[in-house]
Amino acid sequence: MVQENVIISTRALQWKCVELRTDSKRLYYGRFILAPLMKGQADTIGIAMRRALLGEIEGTCIIRAKSEKIPHEYSTIIGIQESVHEILMNLKEIVLRNTLYGTHDAFICVKGPGYVTAQYIILPPSVEIVDNTQHIANLTEPINLCIELKITRNRGYHIKTPNNSQDRSYPIDAVFMLVRNANHSIHSYVNGNEKQEIRFLEIWTNGSLTPKEALHEASQNLIDLFIPFLHAEEENFHLENNQHKDTLPLFTFHGKLTKQKKNKKEQTLKSIFIDQSELPPRVYNCLKRSNIHTLLDLLNNSKKDLIKMKHFRMEDVKHILDILELEIEKHFA
Repeated sequence: MVQENVIISTRALQWKCVELRTDSKRLYYGRFILAPLMKGQADTIGIAMRRALLGEIEGTCIIRAKSEKIPHEYSTIIGIQESVHEILMNLKEIVLRNTLYGTHDAFICVKGPGYVTAQYIILPPSVEIVDNTQHIANLTEPINLCIELKITRNRGYHIKTPNNSQDRSYPIDAVFMLVRNANHSIHSYVNGNEKQEIRFLEIWTNGSLTPKEALHEASQNLIDLFIPFLHAEEENFHLENNQHKDTLPLFTFHGKLTKQKKNKKEQTLKSIFIDQSELPPRVYNCLKRSNIHTLLDLLNNSKKDLIKMKHFRMEDVKHILDILELEIEKHFA
């Protein structure tokens, strides 16, 4: 456990982590302060930050399970102590850490007797288990338990939809919230003739990220939500004067590409993946989630299309243009 004395500057606004604690593999705790704030600012920040922590941070969950041996969700299987429903609930509790978007496949294939825990889940390279000891089932006889799993990344809480298919797959309620709880409180004090406030923020996470990481991600998500307001006047001017759609390549590089054989250039661009460009991880993930995998895919999107992407900012467009210019000059100079 890390704990520090709280020392508040009466001048510049600053934040500080005053306590970090690991209660278990699936429970981290952090306590933070932000000060000095003017009267009323602590509430503004606290309410927005708590909502961002609980609702805006993305997590990874198992959303579906499939097994040929399961006749229906509320059945029991000879040789397994738990009912099928209990196994699904245990799978729901598995805490995962994932760096990529999209839906991934995972598998469990175990022969009894013995306890089946999270360590037996075979995962793709981008996904890892936070606590390998999490219980799934107890096999009391020498039978095989094979389950196919679907894993995805999202935010909030998704209630499973009724399963009408006959493929013996069963949806699982998904709790994508990595932050288990967030509390905020205010300490008021007088500095000279001015009343000021200290904002205390407590964060509990499920172990897939630390409270510091959760605070950073929630803050970034809040900033991204407000960025469009800063550029509202600029965007309105652009829409009024440019009703047509400008694609990324074609407002900067179209001339360079159309002077030569178009088909050949398109094939070259199609073979250059964005993985080869030095994109920041956040920008890279935004593009991949929007099915943009090559430079050609990127060039076929407009500036407006990019801005509409979740977590994409105006300055990211400039960064992409700089990278595109380098790539175009490298391959077509």
